[in-house]
Amino acid sequence: MNYFFVINARKFKQYLFIALAVIFSAAIIYSEQSNVSVFMNSEPSAIYSVQTEKKVIALTFDISWGDTRAEPILKILKDNGVKDATFFLSSPWSKSHPNIVEHIKSNGFEIGSHGNKFDNYSSLSDEEIRKQISTAHGILTELIGKEPNLIRLPNGDFDKRVLRIANDLGYSVIQWDTDSQDWLNKGVDTIVNRVVSKAHPGDIVLLHASDSSQQTAEALPAIIEQLRSKGYQFVSVSELIKQTQVDTTPVEDQAMKQIH
Repeated sequence: MNYFFVINARKFKQYLFIALAVIFSAAIIYSEQSNVSVFMNSEPSAIYSVQTEKKVIALTFDISWGDTRAEPILKILKDNGVKDATFFLSSPWSKSHPNIVEHIKSNGFEIGSHGNKFDNYSSLSDEEIRKQISTAHGILTELIGKEPNLIRLPNGDFDKRVLRIANDLGYSVIQWDTDSQDWLNKGVDTIVNRVVSKAHPGDIVLLHASDSSQQTAEALPAIIEQLRSKGYQFVSVSELIKQTQVDTTPVEDQAMKQIH
């Protein structure tokens, strides 16, 4: 009897080991399937930066009103050999300043949408959100000769509904990781130091070319020079996105107010 017990105990341990191995393997497979499912079904997110080791950075300029700041900024970019940057244009401003829009386009800069009505879209109904994005899309497409697919929402404001509707309309929502705060007009040195100190590979920098931002043009040459001295190359947002995985932030129905 004792010999019989020993034999079965050994077999029991073997069976137990096999059973645990099967359960462990099944758990891993289930976990991987769950992760794939979550990734595939994840909701649209806003893009703040790109994860890359390459020293590439995107300068972005929002314009929603005025006609005195954009041209000097375009000249500075050209004089400093910056061939790639992204301008987010509101459609009412674009419609009333077609010559400046054409200048941005002819210089080869990327153009994205900054919406139509300048309002917090998270406060609008689904129908109105769709209307505002679509209206801007039609105006900008006519002016620049191709359909934009990037949008920075007015005030940087959005919620999950806005992201979902923008995605349905073929847009990627672009935010920023470095806010120059040039719209606060705190001084040229403050703007330069803020951008240069916070810049990192794959960064999206928020700047403005509206008349409310009075010091951006003065700060821009130093920003370009100092970033270049650190080894950075300037690219459009679309080129930046092509680098590698984008860095998104979970949305908890935020409202981020900026003066544009």
